[in-house]
Amino acid sequence: MTTEVILVDKNDQPIGTMDKMEAHVKGELHRAFSVFIFNSQNEVLIHQRAAEKYHGAGLWTNACCSHPIPNHETLECAQRRLIEEMGMDCKLEKIFDFTYRAEVENGLIENEFDHVFIGYSDAVPYPDATEVQDWKWIAIANLLKDLENNPKRYTTWFKIALPFVLKNVDISEEA
Repeated sequence: MTTEVILVDKNDQPIGTMDKMEAHVKGELHRAFSVFIFNSQNEVLIHQRAAEKYHGAGLWTNACCSHPIPNHETLECAQRRLIEEMGMDCKLEKIFDFTYRAEVENGLIENEFDHVFIGYSDAVPYPDATEVQDWKWIAIANLLKDLENNPKRYTTWFKIALPFVLKNVDISEEA
């Protein structure tokens, strides 16, 4: 079974679909989403990608991310993926989108129009072990310090999106 991604133009208008791996090999611009979850302790949920992931294996990133299914709403897909990947559910709100292009390992290219969603929850995640090898809630100040000291531990999209996410959420970086 192949997984298709939605190819888009620079304005996020769909122009077709393509096999996910082919899109990453060719570097075609496609739709994606990233979910950031915060708790009542002003911490953000991050997870370490499973060692078997096709790229970004073992790197830390936001609560979940993926590609929407063709002919489905991006928010609906983000909500479903949060349940599948992290075993938790909460209301999500879109806060912005951005595009980025980055060469990653295994000869793959991330070229994504990324829709970013946030949610708030104190739930304990029960992640899918095929997707996630570890997870933690971390204070924003501690995360920013680790990102500065160890940027190679984190995914490209996470490092790009996090500063914009923090400008759009109502939490203290001092927590």
